[in-house]
Amino acid sequence: MAENSSALRIVGPARLVGEVMVTGAKNSALKLMAASLLAPGVNTLQNVPQIADVDIMADLLSRLGCTVNFDRNTRVMTIDVPQTPGHRAEYELVRRMRASINVLGPILTRVGIAEISLPGGDAIGSRGLDFHIAGLEAMGAKVSFEHGYIIAKAPDGLVGAEFELAFPSVGATENLMTAAVLAKGTTTIHNVAREPDIVDLGEYLISMGAKIEGLGSTTLVIQGVESLSAATHATLPDRIVTGTWAFAAVMTQGDITIKGGRADHLELPLDKLVAAGAVVTTTSDGFRVKMDRRPTAIDISTLPYPGFPTDLQPMAITLNSIAQGSAIVTENVFEARFMFVNELKRLGAKITVDGHHASIIGVEQLSGAPVAATDIRAGAGLVLAGLVSEGITIVEDAFHIERGYPNFAADLCALGADVRIN
Repeated sequence: MAENSSALRIVGPARLVGEVMVTGAKNSALKLMAASLLAPGVNTLQNVPQIADVDIMADLLSRLGCTVNFDRNTRVMTIDVPQTPGHRAEYELVRRMRASINVLGPILTRVGIAEISLPGGDAIGSRGLDFHIAGLEAMGAKVSFEHGYIIAKAPDGLVGAEFELAFPSVGATENLMTAAVLAKGTTTIHNVAREPDIVDLGEYLISMGAKIEGLGSTTLVIQGVESLSAATHATLPDRIVTGTWAFAAVMTQGDITIKGGRADHLELPLDKLVAAGAVVTTTSDGFRVKMDRRPTAIDISTLPYPGFPTDLQPMAITLNSIAQGSAIVTENVFEARFMFVNELKRLGAKITVDGHHASIIGVEQLSGAPVAATDIRAGAGLVLAGLVSEGITIVEDAFHIERGYPNFAADLCALGADVRIN
């Protein structure tokens, strides 16, 4: 899809039935790619998703001196990292994707200086770098902002420290973990994020030779080492894509087997779907979600993992918009995540927003209309809304969706939907 020109045309209503395959997680693959900067030589990543953001990160790594090869058939990527990677990440690439900030920790700890353009990406609220900076400064870095760039310097290397994050930020946890693995001494970070993506990154670092304890808990203890070695690692399955398919099955009163999906990474969302009336059963290589009636409305409050993921909040609001009864969805992570509600209301949804609460009264069916995606997950939510709408829904700016969902339109068509790229 070409940026700013793509649209998806959905003819509803549809019932989704069949199997869908989930590949590697966007939120993990991008961070694994950035972390590869820590180890000179050829790093190999398996199960890498074919999404636009992966291409952007590959471009960024290439600009930093790496040689990146991606076999789209096998989903295997090799990243040949030089002894001294570049230290400046330019605006033209970083503005397209917030995950670009994840090169900050690896570059700073390897080279002693990092100049990273302030990131762009989704319009879902301010995600400040305060936590990143406070942690790096605790490890001895000097940090400043000049001409739209964050400039971090530690010419004599970083030094281990003990500190606590004010909020369990995923990005800050990742950046500080990758910075600490080559710092002198021990770094202890309290109140860290616990997402499966964090554990995946930590396991990759350990395979490179890093010494990390506490993965999956609220405290990480990292013993710095002198150097890391290139490694091979398989990206874990994408739990947000998995969750999106689970919601799609329930909303369309369908029956979807999600191959490769990890139900254990989605315990709370799946519990909510069962409360809505779904039947969820595990399979040998994933799980199945079946729904044979209109869903019952479900209250949701987003929280850091293991709470309800903010990335599935648009799907929860969309489900509630056609559910029996009324519900309240509370957004506790990103303040601007309700931006897409006005688009959903164009389809006939009855939603009232008050601060970080959205009150939804379910209607039997939505009505197709032109809408616009504001970010990856909002775009996916609007596509699902199109599936439960009467008539044609056009989702403009669908390039957002391609950044997080490989082959979304094709997968939907394989499940029985009428979706095409305009």
